[in-house]
Amino acid sequence: MNILLFDGPERDQLLPFTFIRPVAHLRIGIDQLQDKWEAFLGVKCGHYTQDYLQPKFPTETAKENLFINPAYIPTQALADKVKTLTLNDALTVDGNILACLTESALPPEVNSSINCIEVESSLIHIKTAADLFLNNAAVLALDFKRLTKGRKSAPISSSNQLIAPENIFLEEGAKVECAILNAAEGPIYIGKNAEVMEGSMLRGSIALCEQAVVKMGAKIYSGTTLGPYTKAAGELNNVLILGYSNKGHDGFLGNAVIGEWCNIGAASDASNLKNNYGKLRVWNYQTENFAKTDLQFCGLLMGDYSRCSIHSIFNTATVVGVCANLFGTGFPRTFLPSFSYGGAQGLKTYAFEKAMESNAAMMQRRKIALTQIDRDILENIYDLTAKWRKD
Repeated sequence: MNILLFDGPERDQLLPFTFIRPVAHLRIGIDQLQDKWEAFLGVKCGHYTQDYLQPKFPTETAKENLFINPAYIPTQALADKVKTLTLNDALTVDGNILACLTESALPPEVNSSINCIEVESSLIHIKTAADLFLNNAAVLALDFKRLTKGRKSAPISSSNQLIAPENIFLEEGAKVECAILNAAEGPIYIGKNAEVMEGSMLRGSIALCEQAVVKMGAKIYSGTTLGPYTKAAGELNNVLILGYSNKGHDGFLGNAVIGEWCNIGAASDASNLKNNYGKLRVWNYQTENFAKTDLQFCGLLMGDYSRCSIHSIFNTATVVGVCANLFGTGFPRTFLPSFSYGGAQGLKTYAFEKAMESNAAMMQRRKIALTQIDRDILENIYDLTAKWRKD
């Protein structure tokens, strides 16, 4: 069976985090959406994504294709239903297609030739960028059960103070010394070769993915995931960092999502609550405007390859695109387009080649190359987002 995880109608609402990747490659909880679906289905899955992403995430179709919208968090029961589909059957949630087996090479739409089977609507559905942090704790708990079932944690040093150690799991090579780990209200997962340095305080649910590092004296609260090779310090509360990013110094982030290859300068802070405790307006890429939401808490939503200087400050619900380079004093605007350069004193376009030099230098520190395919993807994003930049 040829399974393709397709970018559904949620894709534009998940920007800026779906600019450089398919929806299936978003991380939430511990692993990526694709990893969760493959674990429950027991097979590898392909992609059906945006044209400009195809060179990195190619689509391979067959005579019959099982299309699945990965924005729904899978369960074993759901995966079992998906595997029972016959040709032209579709599983739907609230009228939207979750999965469909078809002879078409294109993602399906509801029509008279499809047999729609409605499934439970209590599934966790990642519809917007804010849903990534809103649902991170719940998904993390599900991932913890799946990834640790029937397994035994690596030993943890007696130098640590543990609360509810049965909810703490260390993978091979993980290092934790002289830290306080409280897993009474949620699990704590320490990935392969990850490290928690001395004096750190972690209050689950928390996940550190492979090679992630928590630096000395950090305070990390529930609902936080540090993706692979991330370095974090200071205070984090309900923060999802997708991977390969640095927040290596003091400063506060809360109710936030940070992409890959980002750098948060020392002593930078982002508000996550308005002074009047009111509901928030958040930039919406689909409507190209600020939209009213029911959110009271929302911090920084920073796209991949973006960075900010020391002592940066961000207002509540600030959305930063891809490859932004931010610096200076004061609060910048609450929507900063991709390839922005500057801050509160003004913005101009971040020259493409200058941005690529910085990206390559950051990635080289991790011994990873910025490939021509990556450059081509970013050049497409540079062109797609030009309409929002005003030099």
